[in-house]
Amino acid sequence: MNRLLSERDNTVSNIRELLRNLKSLPGPYKPFDITLAPANPEVLFVEWLQMAIDAGIREPHSMTLSTVDADGHPDARVLILKNVDDHGWHFAITRSSPKGHQISYKSNVALTFYWPALGRQIRIRGVAHDMGPQAQAADFLARPHGSRAGALLGRQSDVLDSDSEFEDGLAKQLERLEENPQLISPEWVVYAVRPDTIEFWQGHEQRRHIRLRYRRDGAVWTTERLWP
Repeated sequence: MNRLLSERDNTVSNIRELLRNLKSLPGPYKPFDITLAPANPEVLFVEWLQMAIDAGIREPHSMTLSTVDADGHPDARVLILKNVDDHGWHFAITRSSPKGHQISYKSNVALTFYWPALGRQIRIRGVAHDMGPQAQAADFLARPHGSRAGALLGRQSDVLDSDSEFEDGLAKQLERLEENPQLISPEWVVYAVRPDTIEFWQGHEQRRHIRLRYRRDGAVWTTERLWP
């Protein structure tokens, strides 16, 4: 028993040392001049997204969606941004998934983008709205064939007993799509997050971070700089 505890303590100590030796925010980063920030946060988001794309960052449109369940327990997972427009920031999920149930219970959500190579983070808080059947159909039919078949299974996060169970179920859904290429999962839903606040965070190698928060005030946005 003492030997096991000693091995565990050594492992913990090694992990601590390993983490301390990892660099974070090495920089240098491109300065963020908040005096040049546009009045609309969507404009600044697109500018930063394009910079991330131009910098060659892989999957710059990936984001963390945070929700809470009926007991107030938080969940977070990485999704892909579908669009940004006057309705908000769009993503698509299965309505019967855990995140779908959580959003139906509590539609207040958070989105987080992080591009470490640029030392940039964007945090969005708002309310998720169902964009309706037209958006549902357009998004679902634009998905790859295999992705549509997977969505039609409708068992996301259920306990999986075997690989064969999954493969058999997927094969059946592929057959359904072969027979009806325009088939749309009734469980598919596109949400748009209408933000209440959006924070643009530019990291600095000496922790002199620049933080600019947009806060919705009726029909307009107000901006405020935050302490690092």
